[in-house]
Amino acid sequence: MLSAKRVRLWYRIHKWTSLVCTAFLLMSCMTGLPLIFANEIDHLTDHHVRAAAQPGSGKSASLDTLVAIGRRSYPNLKVLSIGWDDDEPRIFLDMAPSFNPKPGEDHTLIFDAHTGRLLEEPHDTNSFMSVVTMLHIEMYAGLPGELFLGCMAILFVIALVSGAVVYGPFMRRLNFGTIRKGKSLRLKWFDLHNLLGIVTLTWGLVVGSTGAMNTLSGPLFDVWRSQEMPYLLAPYRNKPALRQLGSVDAAVEKAKAALPNMDATSVVFPNDLFGSPRHYLIWTHGKTSVMSRLFTPVLIDAQTGQLTAAKGLPWYLRTLEVSRPLHFGDYGGIPLKIIWALFDMALITVLLSGVYLWLSRRKTPVEDELNRLVSLEESSTESRSAGVLAR
Repeated sequence: MLSAKRVRLWYRIHKWTSLVCTAFLLMSCMTGLPLIFANEIDHLTDHHVRAAAQPGSGKSASLDTLVAIGRRSYPNLKVLSIGWDDDEPRIFLDMAPSFNPKPGEDHTLIFDAHTGRLLEEPHDTNSFMSVVTMLHIEMYAGLPGELFLGCMAILFVIALVSGAVVYGPFMRRLNFGTIRKGKSLRLKWFDLHNLLGIVTLTWGLVVGSTGAMNTLSGPLFDVWRSQEMPYLLAPYRNKPALRQLGSVDAAVEKAKAALPNMDATSVVFPNDLFGSPRHYLIWTHGKTSVMSRLFTPVLIDAQTGQLTAAKGLPWYLRTLEVSRPLHFGDYGGIPLKIIWALFDMALITVLLSGVYLWLSRRKTPVEDELNRLVSLEESSTESRSAGVLAR
């Protein structure tokens, strides 16, 4: 059993890690709640132009034709990428003045994936869900904001572990789930704080650790590019820069042939920042519900159309991919999303009750109460030991 000194130390760790991260954790919980149901909210609020019903032939629109339409419509913009909608037969053509555009400079054309008809050109990118997403991921502070929230997630995990340690001395003499009635309001909130805290412990550890992992996505992908790209681009070192790009359709077909069990989800055009200056970077994912969370990049020479690489991601990026659906609980349909939302609301209650307990500090310090409870446990243990020896 932990001594009073150790329990007191764990309590201080719990108190200060909780206080430091509470405000940012509340923001993450409040913004994470609608993100759990992001697809459902988008379906209700995004009144976009629907694609036509799939024709009997199942023919797909030519990607080269869509790129030509985009370049003809906006000759001063570069084509950044092409992406497929997972829910509807739509294709997104993203364009901007550069491959690192400022907010508001990018422009998207949305086409029917079967007929190639231009459906719409959305201009309002500052929707409610986009604001919520940016707040949740980076607080509109870019990579520093992401890393800061990652540190807050680590503090949250420490607060959970330390809270579980001090839970025992406080609640060992009470039945699980006890809310002491007829006592002070503060004591009721204290019991509720402990109950919801221990109930959400495992879920909080999963969400906190995966949240911290997700904040490292940018640096981890940078590490992968810095390790992989120099090796792949070595044969192209002395070749002149590309003047004309080859067929996007042919590149996608080459990627499908290399990975027949995968579907293409996006094509990143040659660039120096997020891919290769000489290749189409085609991202593919599995066709099953489980494998759809795992992505494999394919590099196709943008001039010759030849396959350069179709290699799986390293273990640290695979870990990142697995952590993402665990963080939002969006891999088990509506039932799991509802469970995730209930846990989220319970955690919000834990945070708010913790703030209330700290603001309404009583005259007797919690450390003294811990000393008393641990002393009772030690006395009880000594009494039981003495009884055993007497028998």
